[in-house]
Amino acid sequence: MRFWKSDGRLIGVLLVLAITQLIGWGTIGLPAIVGRDLAADLGMTLPAVFAGTSVLYVTMGLCAPWLARAFARHGARKVMMVGTVVAVPGYVILSFAREPMLYFAAWVVLGTAGSATLSTGAYIMLNEVAGRQAKSAIGALMLVTGLSSSIFWPTTSFLSGLVGWRGTCMVYAAMLILVSLPLYAFAAPRRSIAKNDGGAQAKRADTPSIPRSTFGLVVAAITLNAFVNFGLSAVLIELLRAEGLAPAQALAFGSMLGVIQVSARGLDFLGGGRWDGITTGLVAGTALPVAMLLLMMSEGATWAVAIFILLYGAGSGAMAVARATIPLVFYDQAEFAKAMSMIALPLNLASAVSPPVLVGLLTQFGSRGALGLTLVFSCATVLILVLLGRRRPQIAAAAAT
Repeated sequence: MRFWKSDGRLIGVLLVLAITQLIGWGTIGLPAIVGRDLAADLGMTLPAVFAGTSVLYVTMGLCAPWLARAFARHGARKVMMVGTVVAVPGYVILSFAREPMLYFAAWVVLGTAGSATLSTGAYIMLNEVAGRQAKSAIGALMLVTGLSSSIFWPTTSFLSGLVGWRGTCMVYAAMLILVSLPLYAFAAPRRSIAKNDGGAQAKRADTPSIPRSTFGLVVAAITLNAFVNFGLSAVLIELLRAEGLAPAQALAFGSMLGVIQVSARGLDFLGGGRWDGITTGLVAGTALPVAMLLLMMSEGATWAVAIFILLYGAGSGAMAVARATIPLVFYDQAEFAKAMSMIALPLNLASAVSPPVLVGLLTQFGSRGALGLTLVFSCATVLILVLLGRRRPQIAAAAAT
């Protein structure tokens, strides 16, 4: 972590992004706390209410490639400021929703804003400041954002009890205007990655320096792992119950997952200067199929479930960092923004479709159906990462060793 000392403004950038990303991710978790109230007031079923989150991810994915040129031309700061402004009417529309159509329209607006402000924009901003050395900074940011639900779930519960869920939406809209927007405007750094004009930057960003096949492998590895991680996290409690655990046991084991994931991100952060995203992905990715095989062969034994939670939690937590940092191995600062924006499309689509797919397999074929598909995807991810390791650029290969 030598660059922490060499560039003091990185700490300031991290503070800005820690606050704004906590607000961004924390506020869109609204249905997790007030889902039943939303369903009752809007005349919707609970699954339909939670489908709003799927609409969010799909919209984020579809908008991401469209924003690639904006990130390359204008930098992350300006794009994230615009995205923050766009998010405000999303919460206002949500607060005034009286029917499903307006409810889903609000999530489309929030998804459009999220494509500019959530995760991808933050990683691009860190890359603008630290370049290829941004891995540890991204890991540090993910340590904080991993706590978003722990902070905002009780916050949402308190606010909804005080002013109702509609009032909570208005509070969150005000928070974006009064906290996030000023931080981006006055505390976030202006881009200093290139002295070329915007057209030259955009042109260079349109011409990746790695082969298309390598980019395809990067996209495949990140997308397959996102499907596994987002899907299993969403259905984990039901998966454990299908393995024969009592509801209280399944909830207890499931509650351990977040702590283990954040702890794994912390360990990766401490070693962030010693290995790159591919190395992190190989080590963490290997733990996932081992965990799934163990659970499939154990017939729901308590000791096996405990080891599964430990291996899967550690592997998925570190893989979250790897998904964000693998592109750093291949792309310089000018190309990174376009690459991350293009990757965001399949990543967010996988995040949106994986929970319903795994729920369907769980319902039709039991836990073996869901675990079988995620096992295949996890093994494929590891194989792709092995291939990517052989394609490292010379500079990145030297840094990894």
